[in-house]
Amino acid sequence: MNAPLLQVRNIRKCYGDYPALQDASLDLWPGEVLAIVGESGSGKSTLLNAMAARQLPDSGSVCFMGQDVLRMDLAQQRRLARTDWGFVHQHAADGLRMDVSAGANISERLMGLGERHYGRLRAIAQDWLERVEIDVTRIDDTPRTFSGGMRQRLQIARNLVTQPRLIFMDEPTSGLDVSVQARLLDLLRQLTRQMQLATVIVTHDLAVARLLANRMLVMQAGRIVESGLTDQVLDDPQHPYTQLLVSSVLQP
Repeated sequence: MNAPLLQVRNIRKCYGDYPALQDASLDLWPGEVLAIVGESGSGKSTLLNAMAARQLPDSGSVCFMGQDVLRMDLAQQRRLARTDWGFVHQHAADGLRMDVSAGANISERLMGLGERHYGRLRAIAQDWLERVEIDVTRIDDTPRTFSGGMRQRLQIARNLVTQPRLIFMDEPTSGLDVSVQARLLDLLRQLTRQMQLATVIVTHDLAVARLLANRMLVMQAGRIVESGLTDQVLDDPQHPYTQLLVSSVLQP
């Protein structure tokens, strides 16, 4: 593909008089993993939600494969969100139906596209449980009975079952124990590579960005202050804010 999969141009968002986003622009290419980093309040989650059309910005455009998503009607946006896009929430309970089975959580997106054959739905759900390293015997259990790490892996399976081109992730490893976090990161790295999945991941953890992302953006006070290849930005930061961020987090 000769054009970016996603083109974000001049996104602005204010809450009252507070400018949460100021002229944010970026490109995302097929199969690329892009990390958006910054401290709390830097605007990274606001940008993610604007890009995913979960929160309309005041101005700007978000073009996916040449179409401005922000100008689509609600039905078109919803169809896109359950086919070519996925969204992994920081808290898995926000992205799962907690009172239906794990299998039903995975199958729901397929049913929304017209699949009704119970045997096929169950077989696909079992396959995805295996792919995200959840025991298939838990297929009829609800997410309420799962650990935090299992819920997050189930949420990932729920999003990836429709083979999307692009997935948004909002702090997917936040709040997990270190060992659980490491397992989830390994799974994410494996799946994004296998599926050639374009990914935008918001994280405050620079180690997560280094492990997963090809490229990263650094945000401060609603602006993108630095961007580049992940290792380049982390090993040789140019902007004073990035230098401070890297030295405070990555240096002993």
